[in-house]
Formats: sequence, structure tokens, C-alpha cells
Amino acid sequence: MENVHIGVVSSDGIAFAPDSIQEDQLPAGDGALEQEQTETPDIMDGVIGETIPLTQFIHDFGPGMLEQVKAQTPPVYQPAIDCHTLAWQDRDRIMQTLLRKPFKAQAEAVQAICKLLVDRKSPACVLNAEMGTGKTMMAICAAAVMQRTHPRTLIISPPHLVYKWRREILNTIPNAKVWVLNGPDTLRKLLMIRQALGVKVTQPEFFVLGRVRMRMGFNWKPAFTVRHYRDEEGQTLRAAACPDCMKPITFPVEDGHELPVSPDMAKTMLGDRRKKCAHCGSPLWSLMMPGKPVQSLRDVVGNALTQLPTIGPVSAERLINTFGEKLLSGMLEDNVYDFLNLMDADGNLVFSDRQAHRMERRLANFEFSIGQGGYQATEFVKRYLPRGYFGLLVVDEGHEYKNEGSAQGQAMGVLASQCSKTLLLTGTLMGGYADDLFHLLWRMDPSAMVGDGYQPSKTGSMSNAVMAFMREHGVLKDVYKETGASSHRTARGTVKKVQTSKAPGFGPLGIMRYVLPITVFLRLSEIDPDALPPYNEQFDGVEMSGEQAAAYARMSIKLMSELKQALARKDNSLLGVVMNVLLAWPDCCFRTETVTHPRTRAVLHIQPALFDETEAMRKEKRLLEICLQEKGAGRRVLAYSIYSGTRDTTARLRVLLEQQGLKVAVLRASVDASKREDWVADQVDRGIDVLICNPELVKTGLDLLEFPTIVFMQSGYNVYTVQQASRRSWRIGQKKPVKVIYLGYSGTSQMDCLKLMGKKIAVSQSTSGEIPESGLDVLNEADGDSLEMALARELLATA
Repeated sequence: MENVHIGVVSSDGIAFAPDSIQEDQLPAGDGALEQEQTETPDIMDGVIGETIPLTQFIHDFGPGMLEQVKAQTPPVYQPAIDCHTLAWQDRDRIMQTLLRKPFKAQAEAVQAICKLLVDRKSPACVLNAEMGTGKTMMAICAAAVMQRTHPRTLIISPPHLVYKWRREILNTIPNAKVWVLNGPDTLRKLLMIRQALGVKVTQPEFFVLGRVRMRMGFNWKPAFTVRHYRDEEGQTLRAAACPDCMKPITFPVEDGHELPVSPDMAKTMLGDRRKKCAHCGSPLWSLMMPGKPVQSLRDVVGNALTQLPTIGPVSAERLINTFGEKLLSGMLEDNVYDFLNLMDADGNLVFSDRQAHRMERRLANFEFSIGQGGYQATEFVKRYLPRGYFGLLVVDEGHEYKNEGSAQGQAMGVLASQCSKTLLLTGTLMGGYADDLFHLLWRMDPSAMVGDGYQPSKTGSMSNAVMAFMREHGVLKDVYKETGASSHRTARGTVKKVQTSKAPGFGPLGIMRYVLPITVFLRLSEIDPDALPPYNEQFDGVEMSGEQAAAYARMSIKLMSELKQALARKDNSLLGVVMNVLLAWPDCCFRTETVTHPRTRAVLHIQPALFDETEAMRKEKRLLEICLQEKGAGRRVLAYSIYSGTRDTTARLRVLLEQQGLKVAVLRASVDASKREDWVADQVDRGIDVLICNPELVKTGLDLLEFPTIVFMQSGYNVYTVQQASRRSWRIGQKKPVKVIYLGYSGTSQMDCLKLMGKKIAVSQSTSGEIPESGLDVLNEADGDSLEMALARELLATA
């Protein structure tokens, strides 16, 4: 059935969620056919001994099966029918009043979202749209359409996209008011919001919260004043007292009396938990700002100015001396672009056109504030704002909240429970494993999961529920091991052990039960086929040199032998060490590799360096060939390397490429997330040919249209990162054909890693209504297509 529904969700261009599906509505499968043959054997008398291949059956009867499925599982939203309703026309009128109009396919997706959330009263919706389709734009349009019933929209955003959200909202919705809850003045704004409770909303309001601010908890410190008093002997002593009622803070002694607490003792006594005064109930704690507080307005303005490009400490001091800190702080705090048009006493512009252009780019992602306080916004929303105050919760990059123990994921669940509706945006809904979806579904709509029997244990653990979900809808491998045991008095005994591990896969019933009913699908090619250039992925296997291959074989044999011995002793600590070494060494054999046991620190293997700093390995030579070829064609290259820490390969790649006359830049994690877009733009202005970085740094939010060729030196195991990073330049606005190249050393663990990545991407794409097509498919040819994928391809070919 999985293949049939994959065809359905992509048959009409845009795929929308079907109504609730009952199992008895599904077309009969092979079991039903066998039952029918058993009950009426006379029908088959003339064809006994004949066999119809399953692919031929699909070819002959596929169109009829598709029509039956469409009739039995109608989508929630059908453009041809719904466009005649008053609700559709009203929503379309609202979208036509926006400052920026959505594309037709985007508008249809917005209509589907609103029908599911408003008309069908679903608590949650997932917009599973390909990278570059404009999920931000569609979410803003959906919020605008729902303003009448849900006037306030809360947005959870990655920290480096907070101000991009603000810019997009102001450029799309007229008269919109945007609150940015991401700076040091977040608490001041939250208090203003609380004071305005009950005030009628007269304009669309958006609250953009950086996900770093979501974590529950806050920084605090004990708060008390110091008073002097005389003891019974007439000595003057210092005691801690409540700042409000001024009564001393005391602690009980043996005889039932209470003695005042000294200031030093009060710091210890009040420092473990937040307490209140025993006399008046006032809190004996206060918020604190982590880090060193800035003392003066002049220092605050000076620090803010130095964050802008082309302004250093000397220039900042000169500007403050000329215009004054009050004038500059007023401009910066309101983000007034008149700052760019400052004139001196002679009427000349202070900044050149180039300076103004670079600062304008930075000011779009900049917020100046004099506020203090580190109170986490999620804590405030939960405690002090009424449930339903925010009508719509928009969760950007929703797949980032899938982990069970993530503080940000738990905070996202709290915010979802406080809001009336939840809209989750993602381009990669799942990473290949069924449990990737479990916690997202639980946090968006826990009542539905509880209704299906997935509940926490008495101790609050979700482990049993997750395992039950995996067994029903995912893929689990149970490995049974039976070994002989010592003889008993009357018989010989055996020991049976079961080891369970998860594998990539998600069943069709899981897709139909949990994905399709709440998900709107959209592919980039469906927005405007002519707006996008061709996109091609390919895999290039690279053979190691003879010396490198021999050294790898020796290392692999020795380490695998050590690993097997350790596993026989029930020691699993070597597993990660061996896997990481075998995966990384082919790209890092320019340095001596010393493998040690993580617990005993015993040296397991020493492999001397095989290449010097200036001698390129074969994969590096292949990258060099690609870069020179692309430069000749007028194209820039984005090269990804996952080794940017201890086994840093980025600096080495830069040296090797620069030796061939290429201009290279390396993006490192030290560049603040909110400044990376400007940093990349500056490097492009500098005329670079190649940008090298870890894919984790640019996987979300950045449009790297200037780099139409992308090369993965390694992929890693994170399917979200690979899928997001591979689409950084294939977006609306790209004019050149996009090429994505995966490089891997043949005969190494890198091939196993890429094969696993290809399988996980196939599962991820199948839940998005796509037949998997990626550059890593070639690595799975040995296994062949799974039965359901082969049938799905055949079914789509006949439809």
C-alpha cells in the first residue's frame, strides 16, 4: 500500500493530507485475493498453473487501483472543488491584499493549511515543503489569513533567522507589529505584553522567539539587603534582611529560637533554591544577566557600533563624540535606517555607498537594546500568559525538535500546549527512523498519541511508548544469540539473548495514520517549473593510492580484531572509536593517527602520516580538478568537510587549493550565526572561487545562490544535514544548473556510511510523497529496489 499512496500524494502537483483513513477502506491486498480464491475455486479452474507477475498486475490494474484509492481516501483540500466555496474566496482576497503575493502553488498550500486548522479544527499541521519553496512566506500568509480568529502569532526560529523573519513579515503584511524576543531586553518586552492583557488587538501581531531563548529556566541570584543590629552583649553585627519589609532573615536553632543570618551565610542558604521572605512573602531572589554587565550608555552604544561592518573602536568613538550616545542609541534601538544617512557639520554623508550597503545588510539582522535580564521566554509564557493568548504557533525547522531529551524540544512542546494551533515547517520531516516522528507527533498533538495507546510510564518515561511505536510502524532488528552454558545437575543448559536495534524504514500504515492526515506537501518544481534550473546529484568513487590502501587494510584488520575481542568481553566502548577512526583516517592520513582504548588508554594502533602538508591525496586531487573546471566555467564551488575540529581538514584544503591559484575562504563556527550571511556576502565581494565549511554551519536559512556546484568531501550520518546542505543553492532565484557531487574512498567505511545515508534519504523522501531519486542511489543497486519502491515506480509509470 505504501507505493500506492506515494503515487497519490504527488499525482496532482501539490499533495495534501487526506481525511482520516479507516483500515477497512483500504483496497484488498494479496491476503484478500487468496481468500477469494479459496471460497470460489471454480473461477480459477481455467488458469491453474498460470502465474501473473506482480509488476504486470500493477501495470494492468494500476490506474483502476489509483482511482479506487482516490475515491476512498479523498484529500482534505481539493483545489477544483474548494475554490468555489466562500471560505476559499475570502482567504484568497486576504492574500491578494498582502504587500507580496504568494505564487499560485504557495497560495494553494496556504488554503490547505487553513482548511485543516480552521475548518477541520485540527490542532496541528505540518508543512513538509522542499528547501527553497518559501516556507517562511507560506507561514506568514497562513498567519495573515487566520488573523481574524487568531490575531497573535508566535514564531520559534533558529537564532540566525530571527531578524530574517521580522524582515519578511514587515515586507509582506501591511501594518504588522513584530516583537523580537531574542535580545537582552526579552523580559522587558514580555512584561509589556503581560501589562497589555485584555487590550483589544487592532493590528496583526507577531512574536519571533529565537530557539535559544526557549529553554526552560533562567539565571538568578539571591537578593537581600544588609542591616546592622546589636546582640545581647551590645556588639554591632551585620545581618541579611528582606529588601521589602526589612525584617532579618533568620534560621532556627536547637532551643526553638531563631537567629539572624549573616550576609555570607545568606548567600549560601539562599543560593540553592529560590525562596521567599517568611514575613511578607516577597521573593529573596532576582534575575541576573550572565557575563559582565555594561556600566554606561556610552559603552553600550560603543559596543553596538563595533558590531557593524566597517566600524571599529576608533570610528565608534569618533561617532559618539560627534553625535552623542543618546542620539545614536535612539537610532539603533528603533533600527532607523536614517543612521546610514548621517551627515557631518558640513552636510557631507558620513558613510560611503559601499559602507552604507554593507551596514544596511547588517542592520536587517540587528537589534540594539539597553535592557537587562536573562529570563527564558518559555518560562514566562507558561507561567504568566493565559493559555490561548497566542493563537498560532509556527515552528521553523521543526525537525530540530525531534530528540526526546532535548531541552529545546521539551520547551517547544510546552509552547504548543499554550497555543491554540501549531504549524510545523520542515523540509526533512524525518531522518529515516520511525522514532524521529514520535516525539514531534507527541509534542504537537499528545491527545492523538494517547488515544492510540502511546502513554508515558508511571515514572514518566517514554521508552516503552517509543519502542511500541517503532515495532508497529518502524523497522527493528532482533538478533537472537544462543550459547551453551555450564551443565546443571540433570541437564545441559543454554543461554538465549536478544539484541534489538533500529533500522531505516517507516511503514505505510504509519504514513497514512500520522503523516498524511496533517501534512501539506510541496516540491520546489511545483511552484514554477521554469523558475528553477536543472538539478543533478552524482557520486564519484575515488580509489586510494596503493600505500594508502595497504595501510588502511592493516589498520582495519587490527582494529576489527581488537573490537571483536572487546565485544566478546561485553566491552562496547571500542565500537565508536573504531568506527570513527576507520571513517576519518582516509581523509586524515596526513597526520599521525594514534588509536587508544577510551578506558584503559592502552595504545591499540599507531599509523604514521603518509602525506606531507603539500602533497594532495587522490580525493583532494579530485576536488582540485572540480574546482579548476568550475572556475573555467565561471562557477563557484561550495566544499563541505565534516572534519573541522581535532581532525581539521579545512585549513589543509585551503592551502592545497590556493597553491593552484584559487581564492579560498573557510567559514568557521567562530563566525556568529546571525552574521554568516553577511560574512559569505563579503567573501563573494572579495572574489573567492571556493568556500569551505562544515555543512552544519549553513544547513538552514542561508541562500548560497553564488555557489551552484556543491561537493561533499564526507557526508556524516545526519540525513537532515545532508538534505538541507545539498539544497543551499538550488532555490528560487538561481539561474545556473546546480550540481551536487558526493566523494568517497572505495573499499572503506566511507562507502558504508554513504550507503546508509542513501537508504535513510530514501525513507525520508518516501514520507514526503516522493519516489527517492538521489546521487547516492547508485550505492544501493546491489540491494536493488525494495518491493514497494519498485511497485511504486511501476504504478507511477502507468498512471
